[in-house]
Amino acid sequence: MTLADQVRRDVAAQRQRWRYRIHRGRVRFDAEVREAHRRLRQSIPAYLIGANYYSLLTAPVIYSLLVPLALLDLWVTAYQWVCFPIYGMARVRRRRYFPFDRHKLAYLNAIEKVHCTFCTYANGVIAYVREVAARTEQYWCPIRHARAVTAAHPRYRRFFDYGDAHRYHRDLTAIRRGLAPPRRPASQRRRR
Repeated sequence: MTLADQVRRDVAAQRQRWRYRIHRGRVRFDAEVREAHRRLRQSIPAYLIGANYYSLLTAPVIYSLLVPLALLDLWVTAYQWVCFPIYGMARVRRRRYFPFDRHKLAYLNAIEKVHCTFCTYANGVIAYVREVAARTEQYWCPIRHARAVTAAHPRYRRFFDYGDAHRYHRDLTAIRRGLAPPRRPASQRRRR
């Protein structure tokens, strides 16, 4: 079983355990669960009084990351829109990396919802940029490193062994073709 299969199975079990469903892209909890969540929400004054003093002091430093993250997001999006079509590569669907849904949980107060939104955005940008970089690496240099790589991206296992010059020269075009956008069936193409 792959990691993706395990995650899908875990999500299905989670849906059943916490009694929610997704309808038209929106999460829906059973009414009694929603009410229980509302009762468990901590007020903002209670949240601030119970907060770690150092967490409050470091919050501006954490949120200052929004500027470089937003610039990175914008720049990488522009990069792939300009370069990927030239290389014949499918663009990364940015939206898939930003599952904004935690802010809808009734047991979170406004501050916690802002924190969750920030974390979703920050991790989404990093995952999105990683996929754009992984596709770029697959196109330009699909060769494994001589040393072990910590947390290699999923495309890395398709790369050529370090030192395998024959396979690199023989199969480079094929590995690049694997990045092409999927072809639409003739019935879906526009007629001119």
